[in-house]
Amino acid sequence: MRFGDCDPAGIVFYPRYFEMFNNLVEDWCAVGLEHSFRALHMEQGLGLPTVHIETDFVAASELGETLCAELQVRKFGATSITLGIRLLGPDGADRVRCTLVLVLLDLHKRSAVSLPEALRTRIARFCVTQ
Repeated sequence: MRFGDCDPAGIVFYPRYFEMFNNLVEDWCAVGLEHSFRALHMEQGLGLPTVHIETDFVAASELGETLCAELQVRKFGATSITLGIRLLGPDGADRVRCTLVLVLLDLHKRSAVSLPEALRTRIARFCVTQ
């Protein structure tokens, strides 16, 4: 963890985790789904905003630690994706667990749109059974 992520006690300031989740989703889109945020937003006029989030802060993360992130697709529908995210400490134990719901949004109309079939196929590769 970086100095800017931590509070004066040397532990991660909890809102920073939400930035980490967003960065993880952006990286997942670019690498895992082969669909960058740039292409999505700038070229297609689409966004993938978070519409629901549930987070459990299991244990503190400290300055200098490296966390490992895990992302799984729990389910996806016509317009939405439900993700499970875990951040694990150097010891492999959970530090933060999150359920995140994203919706594909037409940025001009500000309304949900259907996930394209090619994207649905890529998303399915990350699906897990609960």
